[in-house]
Amino acid sequence: MPKQTVDALVAGGKASAAPPLGPALGPLGVNIGKIIADINKKTASFAGMQVPIKVIVDSDTKDYEITVGTPPTSQLIKKEAGVEKGSGNPKADKIADLKIEQIIKIAKMKEDSLTGVTLKNKVKEVMGTCHSMGVMVEGVSGSEAIALTNSGKFDQEIKLEKTEISAEEQKELAEEKKRLAEEMEKRRTEYDSKAKAIIQSMEGQTRSAIKAKLVEAKIPETIISELLPADTGAGVKGAGAPKEAKTDKK
Repeated sequence: MPKQTVDALVAGGKASAAPPLGPALGPLGVNIGKIIADINKKTASFAGMQVPIKVIVDSDTKDYEITVGTPPTSQLIKKEAGVEKGSGNPKADKIADLKIEQIIKIAKMKEDSLTGVTLKNKVKEVMGTCHSMGVMVEGVSGSEAIALTNSGKFDQEIKLEKTEISAEEQKELAEEKKRLAEEMEKRRTEYDSKAKAIIQSMEGQTRSAIKAKLVEAKIPETIISELLPADTGAGVKGAGAPKEAKTDKK
């Protein structure tokens, strides 16, 4: 019996007959409303994330099968951490902290797509993604967490495949996230002030020269992009820029 497959990326629990699903399913002669309802039921646990799905339809009987993949590791991390996006400056700005149980949970959810042979190696892969997003693990950076994992620090939790944390631990993580946000905002204010002072002091110079100075001062790239005007070739304008010398008219 010939089968046709529709692949799509849908919002967890919120798929609709709008593109891409509706137009793809329409020509197959199936009950689109029922398929959408089944997809939403199967993806409800991934609310707030994009989920890869497949709808396999029997062309003769119109019977169908829905398979649900898992969202990217980064999305699972964001859901566990309760954040909307990763850090724009992950080396300096940490946006959240996760427990080892949450890392194991993500590793198990993604075990079919991660490259590690063992759960321990898969856990380290997830930690690596945390590092690139500015999400800590057990109070340290993702790279430090990998080193601790290599030393056997989390062997017991990994062996038992622990994936749950207590209400008290959830509360602690929420408080930590709030503290990190406050620290990040304070640093952001300091970076803004320092960057503006540098830009003010170098008025009239080229954007490339000012940017080099900002980079030297370790101003994050995101802040440089926001504050530094485009280079027009005539130098960045502002108060204090060199004035043209006056000439006597005859």
